[in-house]
Amino acid sequence: MQFHQLAYFVAVAETRHFTQAAERMRVAQPSLSQQVKALERDVGATLFHRIRGNVTLTEAGETLLPIARRILAETEAAYRAVRELDELGRGRVRFGATPSLCTGVLPRLLATFRGKYPGIELVLQEGGSRDLQAALSEGTLDLAMIVDSRVHDDPRLSTVPLFVEELVVISPKEAPAPVPGARMKIRDLRGHPLVMFRRGYDLREATMEACRAEGFEPDFAIEGGEMDAVLEFVRAGIGLAVVPGTVVGDRFRITRFGPPGLTRTVRLAYRRDVEPSRAVRALRDAVPRLLYQATAATTGETLTRIIQLD
Repeated sequence: MQFHQLAYFVAVAETRHFTQAAERMRVAQPSLSQQVKALERDVGATLFHRIRGNVTLTEAGETLLPIARRILAETEAAYRAVRELDELGRGRVRFGATPSLCTGVLPRLLATFRGKYPGIELVLQEGGSRDLQAALSEGTLDLAMIVDSRVHDDPRLSTVPLFVEELVVISPKEAPAPVPGARMKIRDLRGHPLVMFRRGYDLREATMEACRAEGFEPDFAIEGGEMDAVLEFVRAGIGLAVVPGTVVGDRFRITRFGPPGLTRTVRLAYRRDVEPSRAVRALRDAVPRLLYQATAATTGETLTRIIQLD
């Protein structure tokens, strides 16, 4: 088994097409096909179903794919770490975060980090917490900020708490408050049409679970949006939405839950069994400090607690 064979295999698995995989890898298609067949002989199993140009993974292929991705990612990390030994003026960090964090606290945080380390390339992957954990496990991410309630045990991962984030109800700024008073209960959402995120979104699951715990299913005015779309739909008066306070700013009327409030813990996750490069360590160590700097002046009480890393 050779590294280039694994790379060709992953390319075919991701494109589901031998010619497109060859173009991605910048090799001739016959050469790529021969190397994939050689890999199949070496592992002793067929990795792809090839039926009239339709390429799909076999059970053996599905088993090998995350392992191959991890091997390739760790090999690249090893090369990168050696290249970065001379100085921290360069490097590359593959960083994942949920969409709400990308909209809220992350831009200011990463801008500050880039100002200090302009030579470090940042590659961002936006996704749900479960998808980000899978990417960390496969080695395609170095670090990720994920939501605590979506953390699943993985012996390869370490997570450390960063902050507790308050979830609030937003409505158009000029509209009346959804309930009398400064705060509302989860049960007060009953009967209010909600602008709901797409399936798989952490905030959708948190909202649904909170409503079901109170014994009702929420009503949807519209569903299926990403963060920016949800905010704009609320601004247009289509319905209410439950979002992190860090994404709101002064554009909406904010109604808080409580007591008790509705919160979630944001964690920093990384592989415990992989030695990070200097660039990755620099960002990992800087995140708690930069979070505090980025939010202290702008979020008020929406971050109820900042937890410093050791």
